Amino acid sequence: MAGAPATIYHDALVPVALTREVSSGLAACELTHLERVPIDVERARSQHHAYEEALRLAGYQVERLAATAEMADSVFIEDIALVFGEIAVVTRPGAVSRRAEIPGVAEAVARYRTLHHIDPPGTIDGGDVLVVDGRVYVGQSRRTNEHATAQLHRIVSRFGYTVCAVPVRGCLHLKSAVTALSNELLLVNPEWIDKSWFQDYRFVDVDPRESMAANALRLTDRIIYPDVFPRTADRIARAGLQVELVDVSELQKAEGAVTCCSLIM
Repeated sequence: MAGAPATIYHDALVPVALTREVSSGLAACELTHLERVPIDVERARSQHHAYEEALRLAGYQVERLAATAEMADSVFIEDIALVFGEIAVVTRPGAVSRRAEIPGVAEAVARYRTLHHIDPPGTIDGGDVLVVDGRVYVGQSRRTNEHATAQLHRIVSRFGYTVCAVPVRGCLHLKSAVTALSNELLLVNPEWIDKSWFQDYRFVDVDPRESMAANALRLTDRIIYPDVFPRTADRIARAGLQVELVDVSELQKAEGAVTCCSLIM
């Protein structure tokens, strides 16, 4: 359903990155593919602050939301909303524990976009949604189902977007397997995604020794990328892109990645 028209409070010429603080309860995060290991929350916060500073240096106005101890995964704000040029879609995360995160994110995003919502029985995580130049690829994973995909199609098709459901294997989200480096170039782990779903694009394959390396955050003039994957980072740089390396090692223990930690307006 549609919400009230958005009210813009910031300088429209300055792009905004919404983030959410690292919860003191991060160690209780949801895990699907990784074994639980100790997480240093203070180190995670320091890394998150450095990530936010990288966004500021790229010209973005960073707005950080607060989080409670009960919102263990709340730093991964991308899962709670899908931001398009015209609207935003508030998700219904596949993990029930994450639905308490919705009101705060919806309130913040409503300052910049008219809101639409995914309703039951639909479930969808933002990490399963890759938008490339008018095309919306939706991973069908443990967290995202066909009901939400159909709802998303009905919402965004009126704005000219096409929606394609893509099967996900071996990883948590679609954007664990593929992300956009530009409108023509995708970063991909071919072990986790069938490239035939993306026939109109060129690819940078992750280094085979860095299977978790397919998640990169595309900004206006650079790529924010984890420093733990140097071989794949070199492949991205050799494709002619500016790469800004960040340390997100503690967040990666919670199955997080660089796209997860912000909503880019």
